[in-house]
Amino acid sequence: MAMFENYPRITPFLWFDANAEEAVAFYLTVFKNSRRLGELKSDEAPNTPKGKPLTVSFELDGQRLTALNGGPHFKFTEAVSFVVRCDSQQEIDYYWSKLTADGGSESQCGWLKDKFGLSWQIVPAQLATLLKNPKAMQALMKMKKLEIAELERAGKE
Repeated sequence: MAMFENYPRITPFLWFDANAEEAVAFYLTVFKNSRRLGELKSDEAPNTPKGKPLTVSFELDGQRLTALNGGPHFKFTEAVSFVVRCDSQQEIDYYWSKLTADGGSESQCGWLKDKFGLSWQIVPAQLATLLKNPKAMQALMKMKKLEIAELERAGKE
């Protein structure tokens, strides 16, 4: 496929039922510096509704991905997730609210699922430093959305 000639050697490929275009459009509104790169149409592909693309390629803040309209056979699980490194509490709050909106769900320890069932970890850039103190790790285990100030306080106890 010519669409992969200029791609990195490893590119995440996300399987959606028949809503790959909707998912890509959603992710492009969440992540700045993002763009749709192209699509591959094939009316002969099984499980792909007529007129819809088989795949949609896109880029989220420099990370290239491909979304597939693959049909209802497979669903996302927490076994694969995307980590979003945030430089401030404001960024954590932004991504958390955007990705849990319209049917997304909160988990714990900074994990969530978006409305498509894809798992995300929304974490502060300094997480490894914050968690050097065992009390900060204990605090993190009680959180859903991570709160930098609370982790810092716990780390000073």
